Amino acid sequence: MSTFITRMDISGQGPRLAVKDLIDVAGIPTTAGCRAVADTAEPAASDAPCLAGARAADARIVGKVNLNELAMTPTGVNPWFGTPVNPLAPDRLPGGSSSGSAAAVGADEADVAYGTDTGGSVRIPAACCGVAGLKTTFGRISVEGVWPLGKSLDSVGPLARDLAGIELGMRLLEPGFVAADGAATTIGRIPTLGDPVIEAAINEALRAAGFEVVVVELPELDGLNDAFVSMYFAELWEADHELLETRPEGLGAEVTELLTVAPAFVPLVDEARAAAAELTQAFVSVFNRVELLALPTLPIFAPRLDDPAVGTSELTLDLARHTPLANVTGLPALAMPVPTAAGGLPASLQLIGPHRGEELLVATGAVVEAAVA
Repeated sequence: MSTFITRMDISGQGPRLAVKDLIDVAGIPTTAGCRAVADTAEPAASDAPCLAGARAADARIVGKVNLNELAMTPTGVNPWFGTPVNPLAPDRLPGGSSSGSAAAVGADEADVAYGTDTGGSVRIPAACCGVAGLKTTFGRISVEGVWPLGKSLDSVGPLARDLAGIELGMRLLEPGFVAADGAATTIGRIPTLGDPVIEAAINEALRAAGFEVVVVELPELDGLNDAFVSMYFAELWEADHELLETRPEGLGAEVTELLTVAPAFVPLVDEARAAAAELTQAFVSVFNRVELLALPTLPIFAPRLDDPAVGTSELTLDLARHTPLANVTGLPALAMPVPTAAGGLPASLQLIGPHRGEELLVATGAVVEAAVA
C-alpha cells in the first residue's frame, strides 16, 4: 500500500505540497496511476501551469501521489501502485480517485495536496479520509499539463486537513486568493436519503452554524445526472481509448471494463452536452433564493477494504451519488468533515456554490468548522 508513487526532495521553507500523479511536475514522469502510461512515460519537460503559484511561494513538493488508475473510479484502489492507507480508518477505503492526495494530508505528510475532480475525485477521498477538499469552478484553474479524463468536467483543486489549509491551497493555485469577508447565511438543503447517521450529522452541522436552512426541490437533478453519465463515458473514451487499443496488458480489469462499454455513449454526447447546458441555466437560478446548497458528500461511510462490493458498479454509484452534480454544472463544491452524534467516523458536508463562488465556500466552511469543533 502506498500513498506516494514518487517521493521528492522536501528542502525549503514553504508549505509541503503533494501533487496527484496526473499533474506534470518538471523532471518527473507522470504515470496517471497506470502501468500502460508509466512504462513509456518520460520526465515532464515542464510544470503544469497550475503549479506556478506554488513554485512562486517556494512550496516544497514532497512527491507525486497515488490515485485510481487513470482517475476513472472512486474507491482509491490501484492495481499497479497499491492502495493508500486511509489515515482516519486504516481498514477502510481511502476513496478516489485522488486517494493519495487525501491520505497525504490526512497523515500529515503534506500541508496541502492537489487533486483533480471529474465526478467527485477530490471530494470523495476527502470524505473517506476525514479531510477537506475543494472542487473548483470549471475553467478557473488551468488543466493544461494534467492527464485528461473528461474535457468538459475536469478540474484541479486542493485538499487539506482543515479550511485554513484549503484557503492556503487556493492561494497556491491562484495567488491573491482570499476567503470572502462574510459567510453565507441562507443555505438550500437538497433532500437526500443516505445513511440516517450521516443525514442527521449534516442537518446538525447546518443548525450549529446558525444558518437559515431552506429545503429546495430541484427538478433538473435527474436530467443533469443523466447528462453527466453520457458525457463522462464519451469523454473518458476520447481521453484513453488509445491505451486500450495499443497497450491493453497495461490496464487493470476495472479500467478495461469501463473503456469497453464507453463507445456506446459516444453518439449521445452532443445531445447530453446540450441538455446539460440548458438544465444548468435553469438550475443556477436557485442561487437567487439561497446562497449555497448543502447535502452529504457521501450517502455512506467509507466501505471496508474487504467489503465484497468493492469494485462493483453498485458501490461506485453509491460513492458518486451526490458529487457529479457540481461537475456537470461546472460549479464549485466543498467537502468537509462534520461529527456524528455517536462520535464515530465523521460524516462529510458538501456545500455547492455559484459560479466562481470559492471565496464564499471557504468562508462558510470555516464558520461550520468552528461551530462543530
